[in-house]
Amino acid sequence: MGYVTAVPHPRSEASESARAGRLSLAVALLSGALGAAVALLATRQQWSQGAATVAGGAFPLTAKGSDVTGVPAALAIVGLAALVAVFAVRRAGRFVVAALLALSGVGIVVAALLGASDSSALDEQAAQASGDTSASVDALSHTAWPYVAALGGVLILLAGLLALRYGRLWPAMSGRYERGGTPQPRRKAPAVDPDRPEDLWKALDRGEDPTGA
Repeated sequence: MGYVTAVPHPRSEASESARAGRLSLAVALLSGALGAAVALLATRQQWSQGAATVAGGAFPLTAKGSDVTGVPAALAIVGLAALVAVFAVRRAGRFVVAALLALSGVGIVVAALLGASDSSALDEQAAQASGDTSASVDALSHTAWPYVAALGGVLILLAGLLALRYGRLWPAMSGRYERGGTPQPRRKAPAVDPDRPEDLWKALDRGEDPTGA
């Protein structure tokens, strides 16, 4: 008795790809923007505190994330710019920008975790307060904000990974306007034949939904 193997219809595959592209795009935009906001917010908060001995007494010291390291804030801005730039490029350019987005997230995570145990910012403040360049901070403790910044980096990394995996299915910015700002007539897209797989993939590459949904 013979068996019949079901062959997926090209239109069904294209529809699933279009849905995956829309879903991944929404998740990437949300996670990337939220991650950048979280990382920037966290760097403005207090990361560590301690005390320095000044004139026989304890002088309280605190350090914000931006005092400890400027890397998370800088990479959050880079990641946000890369998230926008993903839609301005295609093919190899989109892959490069997506990789930059992912690397920005990795850099934020690493810098934030290193900053979670860093004492150099408070040591510098202790030296200035006491007038002794060899002075160091006492009773050093850290808050949870470095880990919040690291979480922002994870969200940006997620956006970058989604862009690397599904970026080819995402739309690109319209090319109707050239540098001079003059609107160019939009060429009519060729008709998509649902029975021709190559037509379906070309439509997806142009950022169109071949299913008409």
